[in-house]
Parts: sequence; structure tokens; C-alpha cells
Amino acid sequence: MASNTQRRDITRDRIVKAAAGLLREQGPAAVTTRRVAHEAGLQPPALYRFFQDKDDLLDAAADHVFAEHVASKQTAAPSDDPVEDLRAGWHTQISFGLANPYVYGLLLDPARAREAPAQATGVQVLAERVHRIAAAGRLRVSEERAVNLIRAAGVGTVHTLLTLPPEHDDPHLADAAFDAIARAILTDEPTVSGQDQAAVIAAFRTLVPELPSLSKAEAALLDQWLQR
Repeated sequence: MASNTQRRDITRDRIVKAAAGLLREQGPAAVTTRRVAHEAGLQPPALYRFFQDKDDLLDAAADHVFAEHVASKQTAAPSDDPVEDLRAGWHTQISFGLANPYVYGLLLDPARAREAPAQATGVQVLAERVHRIAAAGRLRVSEERAVNLIRAAGVGTVHTLLTLPPEHDDPHLADAAFDAIARAILTDEPTVSGQDQAAVIAAFRTLVPELPSLSKAEAALLDQWLQR
């Protein structure tokens, strides 16, 4: 027999899934207490046992949709080419934004002033892909800069494609945007000779935490020096 906590979690999950379905298909305006309760098989007052208001419910619904997206990215097995993995991840992210404009808009709305837990996980997935590129000697900027540039370009690309008039649709914009970012953050070939100092430093920084002869404090200090 399910405990009270388990039953509560099951009910909350039903509510969130119902709200997420309405949000994806019809937008925030469709996520009303009455409609969500109907879809979840509950009475409207029951929703307030789990969510303070509509904004709280919208946040949970948007996070649920994005969490499913991030989970699918985490299960993708890496290939032997970290750059191609980054490109594949880029197109997956752009496709998600275009297929879920209402969710994407909520997640990126500065007025809501909150980062969904799934967003933080998504950034970590991106950071891991960038880290693999740095370890391969292909990164010409810091990992943090690369992650921020990719995120900024991705948001801008999705926003632009969603707001372009149909007659000005540009099916190649996402490819062009990735190529521009790649030129800014990647070297042409793995750096082994030291010709690209920034790439060498970025690659070496990925090894610092694994150096057995350094304490945590020494590794942190060395990493600070490498960032100068």
C-alpha cells in the first residue's frame, strides 16, 4: 500500500503532466486551475495543496518538459568525435526550442527570475561536451567562455527562428550559427605542438584535477595561474 507521501507524489505528478500537456499544445493561457484539474481527474481546490499559484504550476510544468528533454540528451552515447557530439547537441537543443516555443519562452523569461533545476542539468551536459573538446586540444577559449557563447548563440538562434515571418524563414540559420560559434571557440585540428597557446592551456586545464601529486589547494592555484 502506498504511503501518504507516495500518494501525494503521484497526485502531484498527475497535475504537472496535465499542466505540461496543456502548456506544450496551447500555451500558458490554457493552464487554468479548472482545465488542469479536469485533465488530472481532480477537483480544482486540490491543486492549491501542491502549488501556490498559477506561476508556480507553470514553472513546474515547464521544468517537467525540459527535464524530459535533458534526460534524453544524457542517455545519448558519446562518439569518438567530441566536436560532432557538440554539433548534434546543438541541433537537438534548437529543435527542442522550435518544437516547444511556449516552454522555451517560460524558461528564458527574465521576469520569472528563476532557473529550473533541469536547466542547470542541461548546462552541465553542455559543459561536459565542451570539456571533452578541451581535453582533445580543440578548444581555443576557456571552457566557461565556450559554454556561455554556445548558450547565448542557441537562445538567439531559437528566438530569431521563432519570430521570423514565414516568408523570411531561413532553414540554414541554425547550421550557420553553429559554424560561426565553432570558428570562434575551436581550433582546426588538435593542438599538439603549442602553436595555439590558448588551446594548449585549455587542454592542460582539463588534466589539472587529475594530477595525483597536487593537493586540492595546489590544483586550484595552478588552475588560477593558467587562466591569466
